[in-house]
Amino acid sequence: MDRRKSIKTLIIGGISTSVIAEACKSGENKPVPASEQTKDLTGTGINRMPEEKAYESKLLSEKAFFTPEEIASITILGDIIIPRDEVSGSASDAKVPEFIEFIVKDMPEHQTPLRGGLRWLDMQCLNRYEKSFKDCTPQQQMEMVDRIAWPKKAKPDMAQGVAFFSLVRNLVATGFYTTEMGGKDVGYIGNAPNQWNGVPADVLKKHNMAYTEKELKECVSFS
Repeated sequence: MDRRKSIKTLIIGGISTSVIAEACKSGENKPVPASEQTKDLTGTGINRMPEEKAYESKLLSEKAFFTPEEIASITILGDIIIPRDEVSGSASDAKVPEFIEFIVKDMPEHQTPLRGGLRWLDMQCLNRYEKSFKDCTPQQQMEMVDRIAWPKKAKPDMAQGVAFFSLVRNLVATGFYTTEMGGKDVGYIGNAPNQWNGVPADVLKKHNMAYTEKELKECVSFS
């Protein structure tokens, strides 16, 4: 998947809210130890309102939603969607799995679709390869992803997987391209001060105008 050809489509498409029915029961999940939870999602030190800081701290202090096995599958999917290349790191290098863990606490409506989708994915792999998705070979993982990554080509019985993968893909793209690494990947430099040397000489001449010697001396010139 060429990320540079598809990123515009991913962003414009928005985040799907399709709900997958086959969700796991909460009692079947082992929580990720608190020591493994990321406490700093961005590392940018961006100033926030006190209310925002308190809310973020509250979410980060909560018990992890995803199990270690689920996080492993999310990490694999993320790195399939945005792999490491000569331009930038992968989704996991940009801490996208931690971002998704944070998002499901901030937006609980994504919890059931993601957990249900991960269970659906594991069941499909168990039926085909007798292994869960995370334990499949890279080739088997790609074969499974290819069945659900292209909505127009997917078979009808893959509909739940298509909805799940679309949600994951949009969350991965959002998580990656809102980091410094993702911004550099697409050449975004953010707000930068403008450098202007004034009205070009040919334009001034066309309108029979010119800067005075005093204006030229007092103005800053960029070369």
